[in-house]
Amino acid sequence: MTGNKVLLDTNIISALLKGEPGIADKIDSTKSVFIPVIALGELYYGASYSKHVNKNTRNAQKIAQSYPLLLVDEETSVKYGSIKAALRKKGTPIPENDIWIAAIALQHDLTVITRDKHFKEVDGLSMIQNW
Repeated sequence: MTGNKVLLDTNIISALLKGEPGIADKIDSTKSVFIPVIALGELYYGASYSKHVNKNTRNAQKIAQSYPLLLVDEETSVKYGSIKAALRKKGTPIPENDIWIAAIALQHDLTVITRDKHFKEVDGLSMIQNW
């Protein structure tokens, strides 16, 4: 893992927050770890919808303070449009938020760390790992 620059998908961040064995070690052994603003939004949504709103909101805040947050800008939007059009042409749609995450990963040349197999449908996004 050392030397990699990675973008964490929401399911990996959730595994980290749940204390899943090995996730923290993998993150610690990675050169650079980034969080897409979309995943942070998903964490806040999950917190707001949960039975433990305050605890889960604090966890989302902790993640936002612990890792650099990558935002959406015009370049991200261009990549998003290209990805979504290509997926539609292939007939292989994926969730909207994951298109945005893929766009951020492509924009910043990052490996996506996820448990979602549908990221493999995104052309040009060859750097995907399942933790």
